[in-house]
Order: sequence, then structure tokens, then C-alpha cells
Amino acid sequence: MPEQLELVEITSEAELRDLLGEPTPRAVTKERVALHERDREWLAASPFCLVATAADDGTCDVSPKGDPPGFTLVLDDRTIALPERPGNRRADGYRNILGNPHVGLIYFVPGRTETLRINGRARLVRDAPFFDDTTVKGHRPILAVVVEIEQIFFHCPKAFLRSQLWQPQTWHPNALPSHAEIVKSVQRTAETLEELERYYGPEYADRLYADAPRP
Repeated sequence: MPEQLELVEITSEAELRDLLGEPTPRAVTKERVALHERDREWLAASPFCLVATAADDGTCDVSPKGDPPGFTLVLDDRTIALPERPGNRRADGYRNILGNPHVGLIYFVPGRTETLRINGRARLVRDAPFFDDTTVKGHRPILAVVVEIEQIFFHCPKAFLRSQLWQPQTWHPNALPSHAEIVKSVQRTAETLEELERYYGPEYADRLYADAPRP
């Protein structure tokens, strides 16, 4: 860290509480340990979530997961399952789960400013009867993450309201280079920019559920 930065660090929970104050009673009592009907409705409407994991040495990873709404399967009031979909095969989060089962998930519903948060213990399964129920476009998952819920609650809308995330007038996607340009500039690739542009072009969406050759 640059020496010229003078950081005043917080080093204890007591100091943190002195700075932030105590949570409101409603913020404390909103925690639950089992799915409510409203949680099930949210999961059925959600096409996207973030899955946070940590390795046994403490290093962390957050991975986005997306599919048609309801892609997360409710197995019972305390258990959910997330099917695998073809990706880049790094398996960072999966490898973390093998060493440390604790996971945190945040579920989004487009246009809604609150989120559903689930914390629990995860395990990887390579087959189960419910795999057939999570087949999308002919792709039956080869594994799933099964999460035993330990904590669940709805998170308030403040971050979404501050960021105006769902307000189209704030969207400026063309302010940044294309994904192919970003890939070419931040990592070594044998492919030309033109080849990468073709790879990430319109046909990219056609390969979402197939293990297509990767550049």
C-alpha cells in the first residue's frame, strides 16, 4: 500500500460499533433459518444471483449465476440447489466449497430494489433425482450446489436506490470498450482482436448451454 496514504484503521468490533451504532431492532429480527412463502416466490422470480465462497485459507471468490427465473430449486424449507451450467472451467467457487462449505448468496429480481440473502453450508453433488428438473435447452447439469440454509433475510433497497441500478437513463454501456477489447488488453491471448470479437459476437449466446470450443 502506498506509504503516503494515512489510513485510520478500525481494529475491533467495539470501535466499529462506536462508529456505526447499533442495528435497529427490525434489522436484527429479520433473520430466519427456513424458507417462508415469500422467499419461495422470490426464488421463483429470480433469474440471477451472486455466490460468495472462501477457501480454507480465507481467500474469497464471488461468482455470478444466471438462468431462467426459478433456476434455483427449492428442495425443502431448509435446502436449495443451484444447477451447474457450462462456464470457463476454473471452478474457483466449487474448489472453495470442497475446502470450506460456508457460502453466501444474494438473489436479484430485475427492477426490484431489495434482494434476498441466504447464508448456509454447501456441498457439491454429481447426480440426484432433481437434476432432470433443472434441464435447460437440453442441458442436464453434471453437478449442482446444494445449500443447507442457516440464515435468510431480505436486504433493504438503499444500495439500489443510491446507484440507480435499474434506471435505464443511467446506463452507459458504450462508455467502456467491448468485452473482446477488454480481454485483449488485460490478458495474453493468441487470438487477434477480430477473432475475439467474432467469438464474443451474436453467436456467443447460442453456446450458453453447450461446451463449445473456447479461444
